[in-house]
Amino acid sequence: MDIQALKKIANEVRKDIVTEVYYAKAGHPGGSLSSAEIYTYLYFAEMNVDPKDPGNPDRDRFVLSKGHACPGLYAAMCERGYFDREELKTFRHMGARLQGHPSMQYLPGIDMSTGSLGQGISAAVGMALAARIQGKSYRTYTLLGDGELEEGQVWEAAMFAGAKKLDNLCVIVDNNNLQIDGPITEVNSPYPIDSKFEAFNFHVLHADGQDLESLATSFARARELKGQPTVIICRTTKGKGVSFMENVADWHGKAPNDEQYKIAMADLERIGEAL
Repeated sequence: MDIQALKKIANEVRKDIVTEVYYAKAGHPGGSLSSAEIYTYLYFAEMNVDPKDPGNPDRDRFVLSKGHACPGLYAAMCERGYFDREELKTFRHMGARLQGHPSMQYLPGIDMSTGSLGQGISAAVGMALAARIQGKSYRTYTLLGDGELEEGQVWEAAMFAGAKKLDNLCVIVDNNNLQIDGPITEVNSPYPIDSKFEAFNFHVLHADGQDLESLATSFARARELKGQPTVIICRTTKGKGVSFMENVADWHGKAPNDEQYKIAMADLERIGEAL
């Protein structure tokens, strides 16, 4: 799929994200919007997955370590054909498959139930190790928030992955520089992120997380690198695409009201028309 087509899908993913949190009257739009291109590239260009056969043992695995950003994951899965668009409006409703954090119990295509920050990358490391032990060729991808890097368990998992030279593991960091309480530099700075991963024996790549060509280059390079796991540190803007949400920490975890929903969708319609 060409880059222009991926751009259009990413914009649809953003519309889906806004729709989900609006109908739920709750959720985490900021960090979902910042990752829209990442989800899009993974599900439409990078990963070997099939929505018609979500349990294929040879599929690539994806673990959303920052599980609260699942509106973006659900949006990409919907666009990829895992379920119908109308189901997005059931996000966070009682009995719905689209829970407030991903649940592999309810939704086929979810490889790991996540939500407690730091635990997702640990599960992803286990999947990568399992592939090696079983002689499987699938790759494992995991997406973390930069605020999530403040969790000690992240670095225990990184230490193990580096020590075991899990080159079938690709860690992605959504580096939007904001977490629920404000800038990560003011809350509990994890910088320098690249040096920390290098210290744990990772190949470190940098990408513009909202430029699909930059992502394509980085993911292609990650596939080529052997002997170490890879991390792609993606520079992003929290709330990307919605004028009043961009780079505003307050939109980490709340839903737009009726008027804000109209503005957000109009913003994204204009972006779509420009594409």
